[in-house]
Amino acid sequence: MSIEYLQPEQLFPSSAFGFSQVVVSTGSRHIHCAGQTAWDKDMQLVGGMDLGQQMRKALENVGHTLEAAGASPADVVRIMTFVVDYRPEYAAVLGQAMAEFFGADTLPAATLIGVQALAMPEFLVEVQATAVVEG
Repeated sequence: MSIEYLQPEQLFPSSAFGFSQVVVSTGSRHIHCAGQTAWDKDMQLVGGMDLGQQMRKALENVGHTLEAAGASPADVVRIMTFVVDYRPEYAAVLGQAMAEFFGADTLPAATLIGVQALAMPEFLVEVQATAVVEG
């Protein structure tokens, strides 16, 4: 399996925001992870109403889904992040958590979507991931 991260010169440099503009992957298994939130296995909220902490827990949960499927964060090619009542100042908080989780050199392509609400009123963020691996 190979993954190539591209930054077209015609687009703004996105790594400071925690994502790559383009990710090209080859592999035979595609892993689609359900949206993950800041709940632990006992359905207890981790991080309170702190967006950064909720994002870190949601990404940690993405890591658990990947591991169950035989993948790792390095195999993720695309994520979608849903944020309640999104504001532009949230971008730095979310981008920092993504860079910590994925590493500065393996940032997936990403879409950030502001939403009115998620499944539970205490959720501030939900992260969905797609990974590609061999065999």
